[in-house]
Amino acid sequence: MSNTTTLPSAGSARFYLRDEHHVENGTLLGFWLYLMSDCLIFACLFAVHGVVGRSYAAGPTGADLFDLPLVALNTSMLLLSSITYGFAMLEMQKNKVRATLAWLAVTGLFGLAFISLELYEFAHLLHEGAGPQRSAFLSSFFTLVGTHGLHVTFGIIWLVTLMVQVSRHGLVPENRRRLMCLSMFWHFLDVVWIGVFTFVYLMGVLP
Repeated sequence: MSNTTTLPSAGSARFYLRDEHHVENGTLLGFWLYLMSDCLIFACLFAVHGVVGRSYAAGPTGADLFDLPLVALNTSMLLLSSITYGFAMLEMQKNKVRATLAWLAVTGLFGLAFISLELYEFAHLLHEGAGPQRSAFLSSFFTLVGTHGLHVTFGIIWLVTLMVQVSRHGLVPENRRRLMCLSMFWHFLDVVWIGVFTFVYLMGVLP
């Protein structure tokens, strides 16, 4: 009796992958790499502001323009949004869909409040004639703060998209992974904003 095994002819072999081909923690690792590249972008913007932050071109200074109580209120909005996102993640661990969505909604509202106050500040500066073309100081200010604001805006869009996904499909592993990535992104923006508040606003009002 022959021990040979007949192999399928060329083109007839079929391979089926029953499980999802997704490396464990691969998405989180990739997202960490993205955040590191974003750190480089903000590091460059901070460096530029450090160089030209005192180049007023005989125009208004930070002490003349910045409304620190308004900026402090805006800062509190973003920090509170970070806390409420943490509550959302705790509810996700408990597999409570409605509670997770509720805390995500509160986070989004705080994010919208932050963006609204920032746009109000920009509009006020433009009305005072302190636009980005006025001096190198204002150019770097609008670029740095505006870049952070764009990140928060995209984060809110991402947040709303995930809320739709969770409401439709529940807290499946894919949605949990996406919520974890957004959590890292949101807390990263908080850390960057603390740097902006300290380096741009607080140091900007010093003589």
